[in-house]
Amino acid sequence: MTDIVQADFLSRFNRRPAGIWSAPGRVNLIGEHTDYNEGFVFPFAIDRRTVVALAPREDRIIRVASSFAAEAIEISLDELIPENLAGWSAYPLGVAWALGQFGADLTTVPGFEAFIDSDVPIGAGLSSSAAIESAVALALSDVWGLGLDRRTLARVGQLAENRAVGAPTGIMDQSASLLGRADAGVFLDCRSLESEVIPLGFDAAGLDVLIIDTRVSHSHATGGYASRRASCEAGAAAMGASSLRDLGVDDLPRAAAVLDDETFRRVRHIITENQRVLDTVRTLREHGPARIAGLLDASHASMRDDFEISVPELDLAVEAARGAGALGARMTGGGFGGAAIALTPRALVPEVEAAVAAAFVARGFRAPVIFDVHAADGARREQ
Repeated sequence: MTDIVQADFLSRFNRRPAGIWSAPGRVNLIGEHTDYNEGFVFPFAIDRRTVVALAPREDRIIRVASSFAAEAIEISLDELIPENLAGWSAYPLGVAWALGQFGADLTTVPGFEAFIDSDVPIGAGLSSSAAIESAVALALSDVWGLGLDRRTLARVGQLAENRAVGAPTGIMDQSASLLGRADAGVFLDCRSLESEVIPLGFDAAGLDVLIIDTRVSHSHATGGYASRRASCEAGAAAMGASSLRDLGVDDLPRAAAVLDDETFRRVRHIITENQRVLDTVRTLREHGPARIAGLLDASHASMRDDFEISVPELDLAVEAARGAGALGARMTGGGFGGAAIALTPRALVPEVEAAVAAAFVARGFRAPVIFDVHAADGARREQ
């Protein structure tokens, strides 16, 4: 993809880029909606990437173009505030603005031109947005000579998504995109921002992770995501906690007595999901990847019943995959659409794919897009 992006940059801007950077999308193996509750998450970067070709200008103009939009967007650094950003360009331009909140002097840095391409599916819960943010953040940190470390760049991407895009997401997606390693997951404490790379062992165990993209589009900037976050904050406050991270499974009986039914179920999902993340990391270390299947299944049931963020297509994908031999399956991402994952023995991948496709036809659903992913390295400079 790097050669294509370089050629597209040349075609669009009539010069060669100063460099090419890329960053991956991510799959969250387990730990959904725990990130903004200061909890634990366990994503991994995937072998689908966003690539950005970028070069500085000699003035203060920024021009960004992409393979998924016809027109280039142009703005001056002097006008670069969240209120002036909209559409797909809010992701890369939001990163440029957010870097100014982390030490870049936007009164002295030069403008730039950038061209972006990606094979991370959009709207599938694989964080195409964080892949854009992470690639652009790394590129601008290099070109502007900022020297920011990757954990700081993750915070830059999160701020861009929160303020420029208007999506109240946590820091998980950007952390996975920037810190990922091949055949490993990123175990992230979203309170301390401490992270640890944990070997997955999927390759040695002959296991693949299938992505079942339901093609039901979702958006984190819409009300369902925000209302779940508000419920979590209300539940924590009612329990006298600064965040749900401060509560454990032993607190659930008191929560049931204090909270209304809906808020209790939202809180129960977060508390039990945090524990499932810890149990997944421990199980991988002590017993290997095949033993995490039940935790994946329990996570999906919790998101379906307690957090109520699944949709019929996601539930069907999980049920059909499990019925055809997947060890464990769950929806992944923010919910209300997007994708499910299925941890599947490599020999059974064709059967699982066929069973899921047939189940969608039988229910009259739009055909899903099914493909496998592998844990990959995080953001990097390509050339």
